[in-house]
Order: sequence, then structure tokens, then C-alpha cells
Amino acid sequence: MSALIQTIRFLFSHPLARRSRWAALRRFVTWQIASRVLPHPVIHPFVGTTRLIVEKGMTGATGNIYTGLHEFEDMAFLLHFLRPEDLFADIGANIGSYTVLAGGVANCRVFSAEPVPATFNHLQDNVLINHLSEKVQLCNAGIGAETGRLSFTRSLDTTNHVAVAGEKDTIEVPVTLLDEAIGETPRLIKIDVEGFEMAVLQGAKRILSDTHLKALIVEINQSCIRYGHTPEEVHGLLVGYGFTSYQYEPFGRALTPTDGPGEQNTIYLRDPGFATQRVRNAEKVQVLGQQF
Repeated sequence: MSALIQTIRFLFSHPLARRSRWAALRRFVTWQIASRVLPHPVIHPFVGTTRLIVEKGMTGATGNIYTGLHEFEDMAFLLHFLRPEDLFADIGANIGSYTVLAGGVANCRVFSAEPVPATFNHLQDNVLINHLSEKVQLCNAGIGAETGRLSFTRSLDTTNHVAVAGEKDTIEVPVTLLDEAIGETPRLIKIDVEGFEMAVLQGAKRILSDTHLKALIVEINQSCIRYGHTPEEVHGLLVGYGFTSYQYEPFGRALTPTDGPGEQNTIYLRDPGFATQRVRNAEKVQVLGQQF
């Protein structure tokens, strides 16, 4: 019951979904019924002409069904910021929501890394169904501070992570540095690695030092403590490379500086003027009948 209440609170507070709360609740109920009745995954409309293959238990993907854009502010920033000539790096891509938005809606090139093989298969399917194979470079590996192999959990959906001592149901996968995985510097990087952010950043010194990189979307929370770091340390590393933390309001296209990382994702900008000009000049996006 607590999970149900939490979901309803999320729907009723979500910036897009709360504009038509009962429609969002109807989508939630419809999916809960359909996912239990249908014996196979569902191809669901996403943004524009894109689609996602969704099945029961895919928390992030089903969030897109309920709300249009599960992580509204960050996804909207990506859509407003990116241009076709850009390269976007999606680190911890999961089933590929950000990858599909970047490649299929913003029409840019994408480097997309997901370590867990079963999840990577879903990512690959979403790239294929959206005809993005020529735009998206897929990487079935972890991204860290050094090349080698690490154990990852594999049955926790969006919260799969580098395993620590005592964790069960894990799988060993190859790990590489972001600096070695891609030769070109991205314009925007999204990092969602459930606490392993510091290691990813430590393996991206060349890219972080290149001023062509203008922005990052980084999940920073208490999960990093299990790997011996604090949110303040991760934030401090990015500040040391010249980035400042921001939050984004998509309807007003307003970027506002913050004192540090938020509770979940945080946008980091190296050149706020560049980012502001881009988001203000971007074409409108329509999701669930709403434009922003």
C-alpha cells in the first residue's frame, strides 16, 4: 500500500502529470491492468515519433507512460539543449529513455553505456525499434576509474549498481574509462550509476577538461557513500572542473543556480550563457498534448 501511495503522490506532484491528474491516474491504472494481462512487452508511444518497449517492473520506463517524461526537468533540459550536430553520452542508460530522446527527438549522436546484459538487451531493442542504430554507439560495459572487471547487481531494474561485499544475484562485467570508450568529447553527459559517479568522473579527466563539454546531468545522492564518497565530494570535483550546479524550469525555460546537488539529478553547466541561449532558442516539444 505504501508503494501505491508513493506512486500516486508522485503522479499528483509531477510537473506534467499534475496538469491533468486524473488522466495520469487513468494511465497508471490502465498499465497496471494491461501489464498483468498481456503475456508480452508493449510497444508504447513516447515523444514525437519515438517508442519504447515496456514491460512490467521497468520503473523508469513505466514512469514515462504515466507522466510523459519520468524525469521531467532533466529530460526537458536535454531536449531543449541538444542540437543535431552534438554528441550526447548516456552513462547508465538502463533501457534507453534518455538515449531515445537524444537520438530520436533531438536527432543528435549518442554514446550509450549500460553494464547489465539483460538491461542492455532492452536498450538495444529500443534503439532498433526507433531506427537509431546509425546514430547510437552502444556499449555493454561499466564505466569507471580504471579498466578491468566489476560485479554488478542484475535484478534491481533502475537501481542496479556496482555490487559491494555481501550482495547476491550479481554478474561480473567489463569496465572501461569514459576517456577510452569515446574519442570525441560530448556536448552533454548524463550519469546515472547509483552512487558510482565519482569513479565515472575520475575516468573522464580528458573529457571533463575539454571546454567543448558544456553540461552534465548527474544523479548525486547518498548512494555514493557505499563507495567511500559523499555527495559534497562529487559536487566538489565538478566545481573543480569549472561547472556550477543548476536547476531547470522547462515551461519558462529558466536555468537557476543552486547551492549544490539536489536530492536526485543535478544539472551542471560550464557555460551558463551558452546553455541559456540554447534552451531559449530551442523548438517547442509536445508531450501528452502539452507544449513547453
